[in-house]
Amino acid sequence: METNFDQLLDKVSQHVKDIVKTETIVGEEFTLGEFTCKPVIKVGLGFASGGGKGVADKSTCHGDGGGAGAGMGMAPVGFLVTKGQEISFLPTSDKKGLQAIFDKVPDLIEKIIEMKKEKE
Repeated sequence: METNFDQLLDKVSQHVKDIVKTETIVGEEFTLGEFTCKPVIKVGLGFASGGGKGVADKSTCHGDGGGAGAGMGMAPVGFLVTKGQEISFLPTSDKKGLQAIFDKVPDLIEKIIEMKKEKE
């Protein structure tokens, strides 16, 4: 049994390329009132492969073996938030970052209500 590790690695890499996108884990860019938010993620990858052959001295047995594996982890890091010409980064791993997002929600809701009233 012969394993073509180059082919295997190409297939795994293509699969990883297809799924490692911000949209996969936290969604696409979105607008909330006057703010535009773009999710940011971090990705970790690991690959391993191995193979072997064996011949027994006292028997007619022969052995072949091979294997490959891959692991991947994705996690949200934060959001790039823009308003007009201003841009800021709100991390998700820091309580202050999450708190900052929640602190801005009342202002956003108020502005959305004002915009709706102006349209009416």
